[in-house]
Amino acid sequence: MQIYNSATHRKEEFVPREPGKVAMYACGPTVYNHIHIGNARTFLTFDVVRKYLSFRGYDVTFVQNITDVDDKIINRAHEEGKTPEEIAAFYTEAFIETMHRFGIDDPDVRPRATQEISEMIALVQLLIDRGHAYESQGDVYFSVRSFANYGELSNRNVDELESGARVDVNELKRDPLDFALWKAAKPGEPHWNSPWGEGRPGWHLECSAMSQKYLGLPLDIHGGGNDLAFPHHENEKAQTEAAYGEKFVNFWMHSGMLNIHNEETGEDEKMSKSLGNFLLLKDVLDTCDAEALRLLMLQTHYRSPLNFGDDRLKEAASSLERITTVVRNLRWSAQNAAPSEDTDLAACDSAREKMHADFIEAMDDDFNSAGALAAVFTFVSFCNRFLEENETMGDVARKAAIANADAIEKLLGVLGIHITQEEAIENADEVCALAKELTGYEGENVQDAVEALLASRQEARSVKDWARADAVRDGLAGLGFVIEDTPNGARVVYGK
Repeated sequence: MQIYNSATHRKEEFVPREPGKVAMYACGPTVYNHIHIGNARTFLTFDVVRKYLSFRGYDVTFVQNITDVDDKIINRAHEEGKTPEEIAAFYTEAFIETMHRFGIDDPDVRPRATQEISEMIALVQLLIDRGHAYESQGDVYFSVRSFANYGELSNRNVDELESGARVDVNELKRDPLDFALWKAAKPGEPHWNSPWGEGRPGWHLECSAMSQKYLGLPLDIHGGGNDLAFPHHENEKAQTEAAYGEKFVNFWMHSGMLNIHNEETGEDEKMSKSLGNFLLLKDVLDTCDAEALRLLMLQTHYRSPLNFGDDRLKEAASSLERITTVVRNLRWSAQNAAPSEDTDLAACDSAREKMHADFIEAMDDDFNSAGALAAVFTFVSFCNRFLEENETMGDVARKAAIANADAIEKLLGVLGIHITQEEAIENADEVCALAKELTGYEGENVQDAVEALLASRQEARSVKDWARADAVRDGLAGLGFVIEDTPNGARVVYGK
């Protein structure tokens, strides 16, 4: 398995620190607002990395933090007339709920900054003791020039960094490049007691303390969006290695940015509130299927820019429907196809094995989800031909159809894309009422009601009761169903 290491700017063979186990950390949200779809792409990336590593047999321990004390949270609290604690609690719950809607699993550990203050204070003290940090009027700063390898991760030269560009200018610092580890308390802000007075941790400090506590050193994988490489991850690396005297991370991974496609200009733009194209994940999920959104994002390699737009989302939904349809058709045919003599299906087994091998080859190459999906789509095309050539089936063909459907579902599940076995029918009560009216069905199960209607139609056609057969067809059509008459009997498709 090869992973692109942001620290070395090349792909390297993945060898975890402990055979068979992976210690993985990804930066979580600062909970002052709902997350946008750019955030969602990053969280999806590391959800898939985790799932794939588990699929490949690794025992993965995944830690993702919650930053629940920060300037942005404090400012939001002032704007809304609430406490920072109230803001953090509300948006933490909202974040977790939205992640679940998007099909992203909870981490094994989700530490919150406000619950790890003692570990952060201990880390600051260790840095002071080792000459890498200093106190200044209640603040504590990391001395950037005390760490010889500063800039290594983001490929920056300390001497070329300009004060005021992406660093704070502060007269309390010895050097403009130095960054805050601990901030002296200000009126109305959350604060904790420390050897340097009342205060709160700096943002960069949190991840170093929490990742080391729950995973030890070195981390096998540390991830985040590429906007975090500098200064956040650079600062994490510097303070951790300066404090503990050992390597912080073996593999740094950074996901690419998400752009919004402007349908009017045809250009792809950076998402921003000023351009009016700022999209929250929760709002996007209100308008589309989570599986389709995952599919859209995973059709682009995680390190490449992702261009998001309504047209691309519709294309992804159509692609998902194509996969869903073939899986349902395979299972339906295995159960309903007319019997026949068995035929040689070696080509089917070979195609299924090739999909599996190509999927793994792509994902082993720096988690190339686009290539992995291409392998699945190639097999979907094969399965459509398989169904056309096997309108009747012997036992071997039936088993092959089920094996094909299972294989597609299993590999998509590795990417967190799940195929629903039955259509989501919005007007279930009306379907059951129609079945009661035309067949006498008394139950409340919509699938059973549809089967009762189909059976009634078949019976009517057999005795040439065309009025009753048409009533079933027209009644289902009015509720969004299409009846398909196949050589193996009738079936219905909802919302076609």
